[in-house]
Amino acid sequence: MVIVAGVFDNVAASYDTMNDFMSLGIHRLWKPLRPLHQPRPLYLHHNLPSAGWTMLDIAGGTGDIAFRLLDHATHINNSPASTMTISDINASMLAEGRKRSLATSYANSPRVSWLVANAEKLDTIPSNSIDLYTVAFGIRNFTNKDVALREAYRVLKPGGVFACLEFSGVKNPLLDAVYKRWSFGAIPLIGQLVAGDRESYQYLVESIEQFPKQEEFRDMIKEAGFVVPGKGWEDLTFGVAAIHKGVKPVEKV
Repeated sequence: MVIVAGVFDNVAASYDTMNDFMSLGIHRLWKPLRPLHQPRPLYLHHNLPSAGWTMLDIAGGTGDIAFRLLDHATHINNSPASTMTISDINASMLAEGRKRSLATSYANSPRVSWLVANAEKLDTIPSNSIDLYTVAFGIRNFTNKDVALREAYRVLKPGGVFACLEFSGVKNPLLDAVYKRWSFGAIPLIGQLVAGDRESYQYLVESIEQFPKQEEFRDMIKEAGFVVPGKGWEDLTFGVAAIHKGVKPVEKV
């Protein structure tokens, strides 16, 4: 985790640019997608709590996903009481998010809190306290993904939703070969030319390659205790990325 922390210290200010390089800019189309930031249809309990949703965005330092979720809760689900905790293991990423928040309607808002924490040990978050747990382009960097998934299960309320957006596996062999050539050939070079940091971008490319493919990651989510709807994921752009979902079962009375 020390190596990972150093990487994100280096790329915090250019995080969106980094994702532009790794996704060919398509990540800007993925992030507004309904399955990630419209949790209500996924819930097993149908009534919106009067206190709103309690949401947690993990590895969310820049606030990009978190602010979208709050906008959706406020303007689409008519829930101005919904709250968001933006958590990241890296203080530099959270500092970038705080800076960006000043240009939003959530600047210094009591609806937003910031938490430096390891996703594998969320000690300050009580069990059964979160309605929606999201993680976008972050879980592949966790040291122990199984532990992090079990911790996500612990903090979610029964009926709560785990939603993950992550780079994944391209199914078409020809497209996969083209994408890998771009990733391993161009991205580290661009990192060197643009950011003066080839090593960090090389690490990030390798982290995508090593992340479990769709079926394997779905099974990991199930093994953590979640129920997965349908096949458990939705491919984006031929599988360059995928949205995975899991629901914490409602306990029988």
